[in-house]
Amino acid sequence: MADLRRWITALAILALFTGLASAQVGGGGGQTLQCALQAQPTPTLRAEGITEEVGDIVIICTGGSPVAGGLVPQTNVTVSLTSQVTSRLLGNGFNWSEAILLLDEPGSGLVPLIPATGPAAPLRVCPTAQTGCVAYTQIVAVGTSPVAVATSGPSVGAVNPATGPVAASDLAFNGYQGVVSGNQVTFFGVPILAPGTSAARVLRITNVRVNANGIGGGSASGSIPVQASLLSGNPFALPLSQATPIVGFVQAGLTTSSASAGAFGQCNTQPSPSLAPAFTTSNTAVQAAILGFSEGFGSSFKTRVDPTVPGQTSGQSGVLVQNKPGGVYNGESAFTVNPALLGIAAGFTAATTPPGLADAGTRLKAVFNNIPAGVHLFVSLYNIVRDAGTLTAVAGSANGGVQPASTSTTAFAQLVTGETVSDVSGFPGQTASTTVVNIVNALGQVIALPVVEITPTSGSSATAVWEVLNTNPDQLETFRFGAFVSYTASPGTNSPAAGTGTVNLSFAPTSTVTSASSGPIPRFIDTSTAKTAIQINICRTVLLFPFLTNQLGFDTGLAISNTSTDPFGTTPQAGTCDLNWYGANSVPKFTTASIATATTYADLVSIRAPNFQGYMIAVCNFQFAHGFAFVSDVGARNLAMGYLSLTIPDPGLSGGRSASNTDFAAGNSGEGLSH
Repeated sequence: MADLRRWITALAILALFTGLASAQVGGGGGQTLQCALQAQPTPTLRAEGITEEVGDIVIICTGGSPVAGGLVPQTNVTVSLTSQVTSRLLGNGFNWSEAILLLDEPGSGLVPLIPATGPAAPLRVCPTAQTGCVAYTQIVAVGTSPVAVATSGPSVGAVNPATGPVAASDLAFNGYQGVVSGNQVTFFGVPILAPGTSAARVLRITNVRVNANGIGGGSASGSIPVQASLLSGNPFALPLSQATPIVGFVQAGLTTSSASAGAFGQCNTQPSPSLAPAFTTSNTAVQAAILGFSEGFGSSFKTRVDPTVPGQTSGQSGVLVQNKPGGVYNGESAFTVNPALLGIAAGFTAATTPPGLADAGTRLKAVFNNIPAGVHLFVSLYNIVRDAGTLTAVAGSANGGVQPASTSTTAFAQLVTGETVSDVSGFPGQTASTTVVNIVNALGQVIALPVVEITPTSGSSATAVWEVLNTNPDQLETFRFGAFVSYTASPGTNSPAAGTGTVNLSFAPTSTVTSASSGPIPRFIDTSTAKTAIQINICRTVLLFPFLTNQLGFDTGLAISNTSTDPFGTTPQAGTCDLNWYGANSVPKFTTASIATATTYADLVSIRAPNFQGYMIAVCNFQFAHGFAFVSDVGARNLAMGYLSLTIPDPGLSGGRSASNTDFAAGNSGEGLSH
């Protein structure tokens, strides 16, 4: 489909140049110059994008009467948008930008009436963007037809109808840089040579970028049109009609998800030592979450350049071959210009990022916050594929961890060294960890997977950024990445720390610079909200006392012992217990004082819950709690019985309380009818 769009565009240009080949023809005999907009493809812009490229604006002029030897009339052309223009500024201090107005589609390669002119002329940019450049009319006889050619001076060499100009510099400049101010870009001093009635003059405005986030957003269910307004400073040189084209539609470009593998226990080393000895905490991590980035529309994710353009070596290439006016390029880059070919154009220098060329392809960012202390955090080097049966477990790297061919549409992305590191000096890809080489997925399977550790050296935040290297612009795609953890349990020293680690997922790089600048392209607003990525729960003991009473002359004594001190070297623990009452005359939850190791908490129902009868669940914030209840008539004179409390597997670690009664040997899947 992408190739089809390019062919359609090429055919449209060819049809246009059937007339434009003689667009330098005079002969109109006093005809009125008329100019109108020609409809162009309208791209979908990402609502999160600050530097979204709008569609080209093309103006077709016919009629008028060129005057031999005279100055070509000039005009200023201003494009206004409904949000800030964000085309890259090229660093000369005067807001000269990469936005460019082209006259007669230079470099398109189509055959003109006079060689090396019009569409066959090389691009030459006016070096004085703030004032423009003058042009003069030279009439050349081609057969019996007079052809008007715009030249750089009144006395340059005669243009030969068979061979063209003596030198390319004899022709007038055919490219004009835009000067950005707020939501406007202006092309100053553009000479408009009237083509006469038998031909057409073409003006193309391209490389205009806009802060799409400032246009009111957009949603997955609809889009917002982006309207431009054109103004000619000299309506006699460039009369415009219907000068308010739609140049794009804004729509949400990204939805995200974080599928957590569940909570981990502070007391359970990850990965579990029960794995084969070869898979240890030193070389293995455990799946914590699958992070998903989904396109809002088919072309939301883009490579740096369009890899299908002849001459490109990959989607990350810096080869400046996206240089055919009117080309439809599926990439972050637009119409690219080689600074070395632009002569004295002051705004373009060899040190400047070439106009139209993006710094990188679409990047996807995960910002982790509140990473529990003691946890080692890893992310997949590439996007991952999931287990086909459950869709919850990481099954491997996309395409086996090998970047597909540049012409492939297989979704592929790789971790990069930073969100603003440019591809200009080569792709800044991360390299896989040489120590942690395996992961345990959500199904308990151990698989080899290249990962990179991003554990923060200070603080509790870490960032991972991946760049899209291959994509299919004609399909809605989801790129998924794995997040993995490892840690050594030490609940007695509160390691790892209990808590919830979150992740914010967005495009990258994110920025608060929403006006034109020399900053990176693309860049985005962060519209993300925090999602759960890592959950570390303290290891609790949950005790069920199935019957307690303080009715009909009976009372119940209860005791909870902290048995974490033992002869086996267990690290002592301490913590409170929450007593939760359910039944007749229930009372609110009661929290005990901290129960030290090797001590027992004792209480009476008559004190804690007078006239109560029912059951109680004690949630103790330490391991190795054991309970005992003693029911008797008051004073234990006639009747008494005692029992040990039952232990419920912690629902916080097992994903909820199971309804089936099984013992712990069955994977903690149900109630533990043990003491």
